[in-house]
Order: sequence, then structure tokens, then C-alpha cells
Amino acid sequence: MNDKLVFLGLLYFVQGIPYGLQSSLLPVYLRGAGHSLTRISFTKVLYFPWVLKVLWAPLIDRVGTKRRWIVGTVSGLALTCASSAALAPEAHIWGVAATLLAMNTLASFQDIAVDGAAVALLKGRGELGLGNTAQVVGYKAGSVFAGGGLLAVIDVAGWAWMFVLLMFVYAGVALFVLGAPVLDEETLKGPPADGSKRAAETSWIVWRKLLAVPGTPWTVLYVLTYKLGEQGAVTMFPLFLLDHHMTARELGFWNGIIAMGFSICGSSLGGLLLGQFSIGALMRRVFVLRTISMVFQSSLLTVLEPSPLMKGMAVLSMSVQHFLGGLITTLTFTTMMHCTQRAEDSIQATHYSFLATLEVLGKLTFSTLAGGMVDWFGFQVAFLFFLTLSAATALHVWTATLTGALREHQLKDPPK
Repeated sequence: MNDKLVFLGLLYFVQGIPYGLQSSLLPVYLRGAGHSLTRISFTKVLYFPWVLKVLWAPLIDRVGTKRRWIVGTVSGLALTCASSAALAPEAHIWGVAATLLAMNTLASFQDIAVDGAAVALLKGRGELGLGNTAQVVGYKAGSVFAGGGLLAVIDVAGWAWMFVLLMFVYAGVALFVLGAPVLDEETLKGPPADGSKRAAETSWIVWRKLLAVPGTPWTVLYVLTYKLGEQGAVTMFPLFLLDHHMTARELGFWNGIIAMGFSICGSSLGGLLLGQFSIGALMRRVFVLRTISMVFQSSLLTVLEPSPLMKGMAVLSMSVQHFLGGLITTLTFTTMMHCTQRAEDSIQATHYSFLATLEVLGKLTFSTLAGGMVDWFGFQVAFLFFLTLSAATALHVWTATLTGALREHQLKDPPK
């Protein structure tokens, strides 16, 4: 089991690097250069390949092995970083955008292959909890490394050396995966016996199979909406602090490193709690706590004058929000993977990619619109809307734990 966790954690770590660059480093850079919140929010369109990944998931399910796909995509990320090192963001902003788009595209291909390997490797609720903890913690650690750590040192190291470092990180991971024994069994599998039949299947048949998997309709609605209010707050609150209370370097430390550290702790705790309590009971309580934390954070928007007390309360608010968000993310991805394991083997990677794509789509769409909402209506009105969305999601989850898809008897371990 330890080999599986190290393997998954490392791959999700390098997968989180593009997100960290784009979610933490780029917004602060653009805001410091005087760009509007609306324009900063629209940079989220660079995540668009994650929305499209369900279209090429069947290709990864049917062609080649997971090892080849992972090695190829991680090597491609190393080459992309080498190209990025030659660009200066001040003079080549469109070139920087193109490299981030390429990194997101390659990372989305890698994500499908790694998710497919995880679905096959993890068995039982205990392994699912720990495996999804490795997934979420690894991804967030990569995001912290790129968005917090690199933001804190970019003034000293410079843009070019930052990407040279990332190039060596990706190259090292590609070599690791090339010889990783955890994939030996999967790599040695031959093509499925019904390969010709599967190749002849129409897209309509595949979609019918996906939606027929037990629990899928509820999970689809849930992953589209569970992060909406939280995502708006997490995206906009640091920019509120940048306007009124904190410098870019302070944000890089407190939001990019400390708060994300709390997020990682929350994700880790989620995996441990899943071994002791039902996922329904955990989700019911944590979603209520998240709504309460958003009430506290929204109240801080009325304080515009900088002060040590306000900074301390803001850091506390971000830390609590990230901690609960990390806990919810682990519970969510465990729920998604449990649902996917009910699907037949031939569509499992596609099914999980479908759910993961919708999860990204929900967050991405709202993040793109959040800046425009703040520019139009102000921080206070926008955060009131974020709070309403969070409360509605908590009610949706609470209902499902009592009468719907999250009832405890529906979350038993799948048959081995």
C-alpha cells in the first residue's frame, strides 16, 4: 500500500504545479500590474483543457498503457517548462499564456491516466480513503510549491530559473514512473479480448453506460455545485486583502503557503476519518461548518482599514476555509471513485474522467465569473451570494445523507 501512496502522491504533486502557477502566482502578478478583477478571472479559461478531457479519456482507456501515457505527458511538461524559461512575462504575456495552456493540456492527459491507474490499484474503503488523501494532498502540495513557494522567491531567483527548476522536477518524475514497479501488473496486461467490439461501440452507448452506473446522476449534480460558494470566496478574498491589507509577498506566504498547509492537513484528516466513520456523517457535519466559516469571512469585508488584528483574523479565516475545503475535497473524490468502481472495467477511466471534468467545470465556470460579480456589485454583495450557494450545497448534502445517494448502506465497499 505504501508504494501505491508514494506513486500516486508524487504524480498528483507534479499535476498540481500548473494549477499553483495559475491560481496563486499569476493573479497576484497581474493585480500588481494594475489589471482588473474581471480580466484576472478570465485567465481561468486557460484551464479549459480540463473541461475537454472527457473527450479523449476513451482513447487513454483503449490505446497503450497507463505507464506510457504518464511518462509521455510528464516528459512533455518538462519540455514545456524548458520553453517557458526562455520567456519574459513582461514582454511575452501571450507566450506565457500559451505555455500555461500547454501545461494544462498535458496535465489533463496525465490526470486521466493516473486516475485510471488509481481506480485499478485501490481496493476497499480503507485504501480508497488513503489513496484519495494521497491524491488531494499531493496535488495541493504541488500547488503550494508552485504558487506559494515560487511566488515567495521569484524576486530573487527570477522567472527563467524558476522554470528550469520545474523542468528538472518533471524530468525526474518521468524517470521514476518509467521504472516504477507498482505499474508492472497493469503494463503487462494485453489488449482486452473484446477490443474489436469496444472499438465499434458508439459514443451514445458509452454515454448510456456512464449514466447507468448506480449513483452517477446524484454525483454529477453534486460535483458541479459543491464548490461554487467556496470557490468564489477562495478566489476573491485574497484579492480583497491585496487591495486593502496585505502585500503580494505577504499573500504568497499566508495564503500560498500557510493556508494551503491547512488545506493539506484537512485533506489528510479526511483520509484518516474515512477509516472510522461513514462518509455521509462526515460530509453532513463538514458542509455545515464550511457555511459557518464563510459567515465569519464575509463579516471581515466590512473592515477596510489595515491593522495587525485584521491581518490576523484574515489569516485565521483563510486557514479555516482551506482546512475545511481540503477535508471536503478528499471526501468528494472518495465518493467519486467509489461510484466509478461500480462501473465495468472497460469504462472506468472514462467514467472517473467524466466526473472529474464536471468537478473542474463547476469550479472553473464560477471562478471565471466571480471577478466580474465583484467588479459589478462589490465584495460585500458578491460574498453574500457565495454564502447563499454554500448554504444551499450544505442542505443538498444533508438531504442526500438521510434519504438519497449518501445513505450509509449505499456506500458499502464494492465487491472484490
